[in-house]
Amino acid sequence: MSTAAHLIDQESGLDAYPVVREISSLLNRSAQDLDASLATGERVALCEAVRELNAQSEIGDSAAFYGQQLLLSRIYGLSTQLPEAPTAEGSVIVQEVLRLLEQATMAAEDAMLEPGALEAAPTEPLAFLSWLKKLAREHRVYKHPYYREFIRDQATAGDLRNYVIQESVVDGRFDDLLAMMQVGTSGAAKMEIAGNFWDEMGNGDPTQVHTHLFNQIFRVFDIPADELERSLTANALLSGNLAVLLCRYRHLYPEAVGFLGMTEWLAPDRFVQVVHAWERLGLPEIGIVYHKLHITIDSKHAAGWFHNVVVPAAVSERMRHAIARGTLWRLNSSARYLDERMPDLAAR
Repeated sequence: MSTAAHLIDQESGLDAYPVVREISSLLNRSAQDLDASLATGERVALCEAVRELNAQSEIGDSAAFYGQQLLLSRIYGLSTQLPEAPTAEGSVIVQEVLRLLEQATMAAEDAMLEPGALEAAPTEPLAFLSWLKKLAREHRVYKHPYYREFIRDQATAGDLRNYVIQESVVDGRFDDLLAMMQVGTSGAAKMEIAGNFWDEMGNGDPTQVHTHLFNQIFRVFDIPADELERSLTANALLSGNLAVLLCRYRHLYPEAVGFLGMTEWLAPDRFVQVVHAWERLGLPEIGIVYHKLHITIDSKHAAGWFHNVVVPAAVSERMRHAIARGTLWRLNSSARYLDERMPDLAAR
């Protein structure tokens, strides 16, 4: 689907589910004002409309899925971005809507897990780690042709521009995800996450902060901030939403361990293909520093993550199942996200 067709499809989808725009407009009001002004009947109606949005997404309505993930992303923005004016962060009604969206999103990911997949995990920690890696290597997302064929050898500069926009939901804020995730941890796990975070912070050099380096790509392609959200697909929004969801809640910490660990483990091979494409196209060197850096650093991070975060936690059955759950959420959602890009490959 072309970018123009994609945007038209999104607009028509939002017209079908006006609750997305309605709730989005409420997010710019203060929490106190919002909760005081909405009557009980209005709150009930909003929640019923969100339940219907979730129900339609569950049965495969692509417009509902997009609206669901867009609204979830906008609500998460209240707690992941510094505002310039009062917002609805902390609003009771917004929190109720948020939980409805989160629960539906988690249920959808769990529905895609093969029966017995989590229970198949070995009980011995090192064997569990080997099993996790094997799970990834045998998954269809591993060395996906979108990277190995399309990005590497066929992508145009325009394709890379769109790729960077879609990737911004995770790569563009990985430092904040780590900061949220580490709350309440201790020992080797906290030190590993802290070391990872400090690397993301450029080891104290503001010019080497990884989000700063990633944003250089936006400058190469002249991508304005207001283009980012409206260009994101539903599956791209989902990737970012899952990352925030798992990192912000303490009871989902082990899922975040699996989700972020797998993200870092898969990144080096993927980024090799991006660098190859960048150099093939002769694009400005400043824009590829982030990806070149992460080919090496994410290999180190993944190894440390597996042995200092995953293995110590894997002594617990609850933790093993939850880490595997987060791992599979990452593998499955990444596969769907990359699959939706494959028509570009097929067309060429």
